[in-house]
Amino acid sequence: MSIRTLYLCYFGLREPLVQTQVLPYLRQLAAAKIKVYLLTFEPQLRETWSDEELTKQRERLAMEGISWFYLPYHKSPSVPATVYDIMAGARLATQLVRRYQIEVMHARSHVPAVIGAWVKRRTGARLIFDIRGFMPEEYVDAGLWPAGGRLYRAAKATERWLLSSADAFVVLTERARNILFPNSADTDERGRPIEVIPCCVDAQRFRSADIVAAGDVRRELNLEGRRVIVYVGALGGWYLTDEMADFLATAHRQDPRTFSLILTQSSPEMIASRLRALGVNAEDYLIRKVSPSDVPHYLKAADIALSFIKPCYSKQASSPTKIAEFLASGLPIISNAGIGDLDAMIQGDGVGTIVHEFDEAAYLQALSVVNAMRKDAMVAARCRASAVNRFDLSTVGGPRYVRLYHRLMEGRGDKTA
Repeated sequence: MSIRTLYLCYFGLREPLVQTQVLPYLRQLAAAKIKVYLLTFEPQLRETWSDEELTKQRERLAMEGISWFYLPYHKSPSVPATVYDIMAGARLATQLVRRYQIEVMHARSHVPAVIGAWVKRRTGARLIFDIRGFMPEEYVDAGLWPAGGRLYRAAKATERWLLSSADAFVVLTERARNILFPNSADTDERGRPIEVIPCCVDAQRFRSADIVAAGDVRRELNLEGRRVIVYVGALGGWYLTDEMADFLATAHRQDPRTFSLILTQSSPEMIASRLRALGVNAEDYLIRKVSPSDVPHYLKAADIALSFIKPCYSKQASSPTKIAEFLASGLPIISNAGIGDLDAMIQGDGVGTIVHEFDEAAYLQALSVVNAMRKDAMVAARCRASAVNRFDLSTVGGPRYVRLYHRLMEGRGDKTA
């Protein structure tokens, strides 16, 4: 069966999320003989891309079976700019669907899904709503919108329309599926296919990270004989930066040989000031921006991974990519409770521990559990096995996406929405 899909993404091609999440999945689809067309929205398109770079990137992607199209992204004023982008996206997507006889549109999150729902009405192409999270609740939980306010109500009404309009769905967690589609398993009450696909990574890339490069990291940072606790990702917002700094300070007091390694694109001062205030010496931590390709080497130089995320309603739908990266690197994890499916996974797979309170007693207990776990010669192998079984791109993410496409095209999706 030959399938043609238009993947709608409201991010720019160079953004880390697209490089580490979107493109790897699309390569999996292309490898399964699904013809992929990709539409992105590029921030500062003319300022950051030359015509030559655009041409070269399109040629590179074409060699991988991905035909790339793009539009400029408009940032402000926020709502009018987004409406403009939706209209421009719907116009171009309609042209692409008709020109290339595309049968499926795959919308990554809510804004692209609005584009897809409009184009579906015009063309009859089917729509996959890839629900990356509870977007209206995320804006409330982040403090950007008031609960029950006008923007929230409008977003919820739009979400209900999208849930009604789509022909198939992707959610990141079992908890999200149970909330959005209660009493459903692989289909909803209308027979539309549902797949639970967490944020996956190429587990082999982390498992086979260059040992020499990891050794270089340890030598550069003088980590011999030290317990290295690593965090990867953004700071602030949903990421509990102060609580992570408090935890790290506790770890340094509990074992002065501790070294804190923080890999982030965010401003270092967001956590450095807190660490200094808590008495952590500057030589005992490093905050560094590194490229995605270098992350596996730094993780291989670490001993324990840390992830604290605001345990709010919207995060029941969250699957943090960092968790898959940590496990693929063989690192036991210390995470707080209430994030996606992590509580059951971390405890069930024996790959770390869950913090239920943000206080010193809970932090010391978590450190005690993980320190004991590190003495188990099989803990790294157990973490890597968990990554392969739950988060591997080639054995979990890719096959589930391909399966969803075939289920949809075999007529198991609702055609009447």
